Amino acid sequence: MEITLNDIEVRVLGSLIEKELTTPEYYPLSLNSLTNACNQKSNRDPVMALAEEEVVRALDSLRFKQLVVLSADGGRVPKYRHLMAEKLGLMPAEQSVMCELLVRGPQTVGELRTRGERMHPFGDLAAVEEVLQELIQRENPLIALLPRQPGRKEGRYAQLFSALPECGDERAEARPEPARQRVVAENERIAKLEEEVASLRSEVKSLQRQMAEFKAQFE
Repeated sequence: MEITLNDIEVRVLGSLIEKELTTPEYYPLSLNSLTNACNQKSNRDPVMALAEEEVVRALDSLRFKQLVVLSADGGRVPKYRHLMAEKLGLMPAEQSVMCELLVRGPQTVGELRTRGERMHPFGDLAAVEEVLQELIQRENPLIALLPRQPGRKEGRYAQLFSALPECGDERAEARPEPARQRVVAENERIAKLEEEVASLRSEVKSLQRQMAEFKAQFE
């Protein structure tokens, strides 16, 4: 791979792609909104607690690598958008798969289909597999299929912007009970709603501050 990213850069880039695809009305993102997106408790693995300063450093590095730019939309608050689709020539389905691998790490075909549906509809597993093969067979592959680990029925795919996980990290895991899966899904849904409310409150406060500054010009 010609592009090498650290863990924070991976999270920042993945979060920008996710928000463009899931909430385009709030995209591009301000630094505050982007930091909140990076630190989400839902749809993230691992969960991070990044400070804005860490996100700024990652943004500066991604801008140097021509993967992120400061939006030219104007406004009093600087906002950022990614250039991954333009730079790498990615279609929406490919962006969806890459985004999932960036924000949640290695995943199976089934996991990518289920989790990627919120960003792009996939008719079946074959549609996901077709996208995965396109990403693998590029002159500079963007993803790789990891060796299947003991206790797992399927191999998992990983993005190649950062180092592949060590085999020791691919532990066999007992499948959780259906009841636990339902509880986890409900907790993720509630966490996502809470994060969206917090993001909206932040946007409202920003607008109120801008309005107050505007009124002050005429006092």
